[in-house]
Amino acid sequence: MRHIISVLVENEFGVLSRVAGLFSGRGFNIESLCVAETLDPTISSMTIVTSGNDTIIEQILKQLNKLINVIKVTDFREMDYVSREMVLVKVNAEEKKREEVLRMVEIFRGKIIDVSPKTYTLLITGDEDKIKAFLELLKPIGIKELVRTGPVAIARGEKVIKIKEKQSKGGEDG
Repeated sequence: MRHIISVLVENEFGVLSRVAGLFSGRGFNIESLCVAETLDPTISSMTIVTSGNDTIIEQILKQLNKLINVIKVTDFREMDYVSREMVLVKVNAEEKKREEVLRMVEIFRGKIIDVSPKTYTLLITGDEDKIKAFLELLKPIGIKELVRTGPVAIARGEKVIKIKEKQSKGGEDG
């Protein structure tokens, strides 16, 4: 089963390496990893996508909570959340295909962020199904290159993943 896990960590050298090492050292795969500062520049938020049965995920969560620089670990399976991915796609945009590409971008509420005589670079955000559908429609036109973020997630409504105070170890709910 696929899980999206949020990990708040101290924004320090080597923390990402320790988290990635935890996964690789135990033979777990990271399907996607996004990391950035939070409102507090001393704390970063990691969004990790991984798969496994309940036992494996429980072990991952416990091991993450044991890491020194980890402040809080949240499995989004335990709450309502929204998630979005971003994809940048470079497509063939020769004269006869430009209108078709423009219509697709409009329908999917995307943007054209770069234009050359033979290519468009497109930006699309959305859930995984929207991204997959968009890419399937672009395949016949000719995808030259693509990069994507994987999902980032946030709890729905009033629920906030927050910390009571900075801790040097642990990940108790706050």
